[in-house]
Amino acid sequence: MRGVSGLAMSDNVFYRLAPFIQDYIYRNKWEELRDIQVAAAEVIFDTEDNLLLTSGTASGKTEAAFLPILTQLWENPSGSVGALYISPLKALINDQFERLEELLEEADIPVTKWHGDASPAKKKRLLQNPRGVMQTTPESLESLLIRNSSGVYKLFSDLRFIVIDEVHYFMDNDRGLQLLSVLERLQRIIGFVPRRVGLSATLNGDAPQRWLSMGTNVPCITPKTEEKGRTVRLSVRFFPIAEKIPQKDSKALLENYYEYLYESTHGKRCILFSNSKGEVEENIAHLKRLSEKHRGNDCYLVHHANISPALREFAEQRMKSGELPVCTGATVTLELGIDLGHLERIVQTGCPLTVSGLVQRLGRTGRRKNDIGEMRFAFRWDMSLPPNDFYKEINWDLVMCTAMILLYTREKWVEPMYLPKLPYSLLYHQTMSVMAASGSVTPQDLARQILTLSVFGDISKEDYQLLLRHLLENGQLERGEDGLMVGEKGEGTVNNYDFLAVFSVPVEYVVRCNTQSGASAEIIGTVQNPFPPRSQFALAGQAWEVTELDKKSLTIYVKKIEGISANMWTDTGNEYVHTRVMKKMLEVLRSDEEYAFLDDSAKRRLAYIRTLCRNAAMGAEIQSEHIILPLSRNAFAVFPFLGTRGTMALMYALRERGFSADVWLQRYIPVCIEVKTDLGMETLISALDEIKQKGADKYSFRIPDNCEIVGKFNDYIPRQLLKKQYIEDYLDTEELSLME
Repeated sequence: MRGVSGLAMSDNVFYRLAPFIQDYIYRNKWEELRDIQVAAAEVIFDTEDNLLLTSGTASGKTEAAFLPILTQLWENPSGSVGALYISPLKALINDQFERLEELLEEADIPVTKWHGDASPAKKKRLLQNPRGVMQTTPESLESLLIRNSSGVYKLFSDLRFIVIDEVHYFMDNDRGLQLLSVLERLQRIIGFVPRRVGLSATLNGDAPQRWLSMGTNVPCITPKTEEKGRTVRLSVRFFPIAEKIPQKDSKALLENYYEYLYESTHGKRCILFSNSKGEVEENIAHLKRLSEKHRGNDCYLVHHANISPALREFAEQRMKSGELPVCTGATVTLELGIDLGHLERIVQTGCPLTVSGLVQRLGRTGRRKNDIGEMRFAFRWDMSLPPNDFYKEINWDLVMCTAMILLYTREKWVEPMYLPKLPYSLLYHQTMSVMAASGSVTPQDLARQILTLSVFGDISKEDYQLLLRHLLENGQLERGEDGLMVGEKGEGTVNNYDFLAVFSVPVEYVVRCNTQSGASAEIIGTVQNPFPPRSQFALAGQAWEVTELDKKSLTIYVKKIEGISANMWTDTGNEYVHTRVMKKMLEVLRSDEEYAFLDDSAKRRLAYIRTLCRNAAMGAEIQSEHIILPLSRNAFAVFPFLGTRGTMALMYALRERGFSADVWLQRYIPVCIEVKTDLGMETLISALDEIKQKGADKYSFRIPDNCEIVGKFNDYIPRQLLKKQYIEDYLDTEELSLME
């Protein structure tokens, strides 16, 4: 690779790339091809295997995949769309489109976006003359198979590659399983299996390879490349406040918290992450107030799923453009790989939901050569509440954040992905999707089409027959002369645009801002509550007052007002804590180590928490290998330090033995199991010993009839199947041997 420094190993790869790509590399003054780019090219050029590229943010994964793919499409043009790029976000598609557009400037390989906001004219042109690269989402691909099944073969008759971005985002949920189902159905239509290339943050175990290759019978290669070490600067700060029982200094205490957020973000190019949209709005509103107070520039923006696309794109463009200070409050929407340019710092309020999320967010900063990746964590805790059971006085998310930082920095560990076994909600969805595309299908042929999809490999014929009978009884399906058809009630479901997505979206009201010019009111975003006239709420970092509520059109008209208002959104998802995280939390509590990333206030808080735990342990009346705290004569708290699935299994195992047991959660963290019993502590200890040594049969547990895992289409699933899914995918009895 002449003129580019260093590349004994990558010389051969460089000269195998298409000339226009070589020119692109020279033009952009790349000093070298990265190891991951060399390894990816060797797999694509020299094998027929699937490829999974896992590395940190900004490591060049997208280029690693597309440099050799585009070379092959240039050398041997495809007779249809040659490469299908699939992303979880339309914003990520738009971002990657810009990057590919520059790469393809001199090549005759078009790139076409295909999603709800894309140009209808360009879609029509692609249908007439399919070629190049197509970028889409799982939902848009599903729509294509349902509503334009006749055009699918022409579009993809010579498809060579399927590139799936942000694989880790898809892996452990129904949306990812939907994508795998759609890809397998696509394979059946075109009659062959295109190669798959997955792009992901660092993942553990072999589940990612199995996921990517599911339904292909093609091996998957994950190149092992040496990622150059990066310097990170992490800090955790704790703020005691007084909210629930206000004191004379309550406002000052809370102001200290927001002043810290202001000091951490003002004048910086950064993202302020929070775990809920309501908290994002609250934080940005207070930071705007402080910016005005300190006469700073208003550089605070908001980015989450309920903000209008126009305002989200404005925030993205503002962050990409130049070096001007800007801070965007965000949830997971900015956690993924959208290129936001040079960011100086990440700030996180509270604890990220997973180690994987922490790594993704930290990876947003320090992307330039020799830059330091910096992430600040800010915690607040209400100290004004009256004394309670010791474990309820602990802010467990501070302990968990400490544990997560240790798992990442010292062990390079992230959560392995869990592959659900009984996705019944998706089973309904894919059944109705196939029916809508096919018209009339015999029950036997329908079962053959659906149950042979790899994601449904653990679902029995008997369970599927039960589902079909249930759908017939409820009008979702009906019998025709030639087989089953979509029923009258099913038509209403399938023909609704909302059907395409397998994740739940609550009924929401569009918020429009009145304009004095008489032009059409600007869309600000959406809210779940039908706020009546004169009420106030927050959205897009701004306070609004309702001027009109139109329930028929689900529209709220508003005007801007001064001040700070609140707004809440319902969270429909589940968060599962891994056992490894809980075990690391126990290590933190038992240790005397002072962690350098904790500031003095956080160190004091952790020391206090450790003292609470040790005093509680010394107060236990009976010595046991298990961590049990007597609460009263007949009440105890059991601390197994298991993940969510293991803790839930232990709860049911105790109930099976006659104990009244309930898991106590702080937010979503399974802290302990509260047990009420007249059998005495010795009997409880004996039961725990037996469960740990012999395990338990989760299929014998007495599970409530109303239990279920979150699923958008659960209303169409027989109750006994939802109960079966709950047992299989939410309870883990194998972890019982790991309890404390």
